[in-house]
Amino acid sequence: MSLITNVMDHSLDDGYAEAAARKKSDGDGGMPKTLRAKLGLAGGLVLAALIVTVGAAQARVEAPVVAKEREELIDRIDQETDAADRLEDSVDELRADVSARQREALRDSGEGDRSTLVGILSGATAVHGPGLRLVVDDAEDAGGGGDGDARSASGFSDTGRVRDRDMQRVVNGLWESGAEAVSINGRRLTALSAIRAAGDAILVDNKPLVPPYTVLAVGDGGPMSDRFQNSADGLYLHALQENYGIRTAISTEDDIRLPAAPTVIVRTAQPITEKGTS
Repeated sequence: MSLITNVMDHSLDDGYAEAAARKKSDGDGGMPKTLRAKLGLAGGLVLAALIVTVGAAQARVEAPVVAKEREELIDRIDQETDAADRLEDSVDELRADVSARQREALRDSGEGDRSTLVGILSGATAVHGPGLRLVVDDAEDAGGGGDGDARSASGFSDTGRVRDRDMQRVVNGLWESGAEAVSINGRRLTALSAIRAAGDAILVDNKPLVPPYTVLAVGDGGPMSDRFQNSADGLYLHALQENYGIRTAISTEDDIRLPAAPTVIVRTAQPITEKGTS
């Protein structure tokens, strides 16, 4: 009778209630785990969609502002570039006017031929005549190289790129071979010109050049080409081609035109007068 009484006093509902209480205290809340996982995933997706939507809306709001600022910056660059071009044109016109007045004054004094010669030799006058065209370019694989040591004296490691010292040797070799006027990529060289490097870029009179480097030299084309290719500097260039993959091409031309140098200003040197000689 005591067992029957215990069963009647403590029904199964109390056990279910205790189990439910334990699950609730453990955070289950009576919800199946698979359902909780699905609800968590759905909540994450909703949050991600909300973030993407807010970001897209903000980008749409800011896009016109960014585009307007970019257009204004481009307009300012174009305006300044046009202004610089106009100033350069004005400088060229003034330089041409000064040169014309100098030639006229020298012609009146009977030294016109001397003025023309000085203008050609100094690079202040545009010239034309027979000569040669030498194109020097980086290797196809600018990071590759060979086993030679043609550049060891210059201190450059091999990258397959043409260096400023390479172009210095090329130009000096052309002068020694009989060139009367030289230009690189349209920039006339003078006694005041400097070929330097800024990183991997080659500068001529502080103006960067872009490969390939086209060197034009006015002179007796055929003999000058032979003298250059057989000179130490010509052989140096050939060694760069063989060992480092530097690409070169040389040809003679019947008529080459070289512009005048942008500026020829002497600030320090002074001529020696007849009275100052002994």
